[in-house]
Amino acid sequence: MPSSKPTAAPTPPSPPTVLQPLKGVRVLSLALNLPGPAALMRCRQMGARCAKLEPPPGDPMKLYNPEAYAALHAGVRTAAADLKTERGQALLQRELAKTDVLLTSFRPSALAKLGLGWKALHKQHPQLSQVAIVGSPGERAEEPGHDLTYLAENDLVTGLDLPATLYADMGGSLMASEAVLQAVLHQRAKGKGAYLEVALSAAAGYLALPRSWGLTQPGAAVGGGHAGYRLYACKDGRVALAALEPHFAASLCAAAGVQASSMKAMFAPATHAAIEAWLKARTRKELDALAVEKDIPLHTLAP
Repeated sequence: MPSSKPTAAPTPPSPPTVLQPLKGVRVLSLALNLPGPAALMRCRQMGARCAKLEPPPGDPMKLYNPEAYAALHAGVRTAAADLKTERGQALLQRELAKTDVLLTSFRPSALAKLGLGWKALHKQHPQLSQVAIVGSPGERAEEPGHDLTYLAENDLVTGLDLPATLYADMGGSLMASEAVLQAVLHQRAKGKGAYLEVALSAAAGYLALPRSWGLTQPGAAVGGGHAGYRLYACKDGRVALAALEPHFAASLCAAAGVQASSMKAMFAPATHAAIEAWLKARTRKELDALAVEKDIPLHTLAP
């Protein structure tokens, strides 16, 4: 006779571990637009208590993209402060007295005019660290520039199309949040603050390293030379194909009925042509199903 004892509910999977290395750390930002707020968002996600002082007109991001501004500043305490006035400076000094890391994105000359050069700051607040986001490093920090120019000088702009996202800004924001972690570690080890500079042009340079090494240059393995790592047209859209490793390339060739028994064969024009013709005859739905069935890394896209 079956037992009347109720079946226990299955145990839900444990949530992924979320580390908060900046828990209890107080970060104050004066940085506007994208890199600084994105870095502040990352700090908040790592547990920091985040505050931001904005000029009376507000952060320009709030005007041209309120949705982005809201996402970047969720959980951030904000206040208006005109740092060119005594009242604004008084508010800033009150905030700095209870801050561990200051995040800025002004040119060095602008920081100096506001009394926020590192020498003056460190003298007044020896426990405080500063992470200064600049356009270019060192002597070039006064030069005007933006994400697009930093990408261009690092050979990351091709043709006349704008890049798909703001790579230098977002890469710089990650470097800035990493710098906050470095500053906190230094504070804990040495008992005093540190100054760290993050240049957006250097962030673009870091992202450009694979290109400078030749990995993504035209004709290279991940620059369109390998038939398994390319964008192709399909019957009703496009395919981002990334069958680079030999076992993925073998699965692709087997599915496509293409004879390519070596890495060298994957660079042959005939292999490119055969895979191109095979993909062009199939729909996105067919290719999505095939990717799962044959373990082929690809992603279909609209035309």
